[in-house]
Amino acid sequence: MSNTTTPATASADSYAMTELNREAQMGGMGTETTDREVRRISLADFEQRRAQIADELWSAATDIGFFQIVDHGIDMAEVNHAFEMSAKFFELPREVKEQFPLKKGQNAGWEFSSQVRPSVGTPDQKESYQLTLPRMDGLWPTEEELAGFRATLLDFEHKCWKLAMDILGCFAEKLGFDREFFTRAHDPSTETYQSTLRLLHYYAFPDAMLDEPNVWRAGAHTDFDALTLLFQRAGQGGLQVLPGAEASTQAWTPVEPSDEAITCNIGDMLMRWSDDKLPSNFHRVRAPRRGEYTGPRYTIAYFAQANTDALIESAAGKYPAITGGDYIAQRIAANFAK
Repeated sequence: MSNTTTPATASADSYAMTELNREAQMGGMGTETTDREVRRISLADFEQRRAQIADELWSAATDIGFFQIVDHGIDMAEVNHAFEMSAKFFELPREVKEQFPLKKGQNAGWEFSSQVRPSVGTPDQKESYQLTLPRMDGLWPTEEELAGFRATLLDFEHKCWKLAMDILGCFAEKLGFDREFFTRAHDPSTETYQSTLRLLHYYAFPDAMLDEPNVWRAGAHTDFDALTLLFQRAGQGGLQVLPGAEASTQAWTPVEPSDEAITCNIGDMLMRWSDDKLPSNFHRVRAPRRGEYTGPRYTIAYFAQANTDALIESAAGKYPAITGGDYIAQRIAANFAK
């Protein structure tokens, strides 16, 4: 096999390094502001209101890349049950969870303080479990270890996929693509599917660390998917976004968690696909402060990531074409400890 780097590969590598270098500059404390609004958009009567909803999604996404959706069709009982299963998984003895180790470069399995953000250079203070459908052989707890876990997550993953495709379908039409463009690129029926459902458990915060500067539950980063759906619990805050207009001053906007709203954000894949019309902005999870909730923080994230064989090619040619598989591989390699 030749070791020669082709011009296309070199361009893609250069693009990835630009993103990572940009992230590495985001480790400072910055300031906080409430001047920016994270808009809340109702998806009620989706098909009947599709054009209006698409306009509202586009307006919010092109502003700060973050928005929250309500009336989204996933029943609150199902959301609560998914969180219950998540908590039960993370309560399993460590020796049980270690039977399902994160597969290198595969976004599947359990990891423990292994994600290192280039912005801060230290591991995020959390553990997580990744579900990527074609890669789960040997990574499921048995029914004896955790009854109902597999069935619950598979059902929840499918509902998240459907919701993400509805939203991406709106963006597709706004970008001049056909409605099913992104659905074809995120096909769960094939072995190339690499969208991921991720359960996250941020550890209870020790009192001794409350006054430490530059300590984060998750350092500043952008997501490297197309679209993220984030389920949060009321009272378990800390998520902040840095809109592009505030990047030079690092004025971070808090994203208030609630049980009924799903927080959504544009990822690097979609920013690239849209020739930067849709911004993928930095976000982080700051440490709690004295007087705030310091217990464990649980979230569930669905990352819509184009299939490994899908070609991410910007319409105007601003960025070199790259497959979804190569793109995700580059980003995983830069964000997880060796």
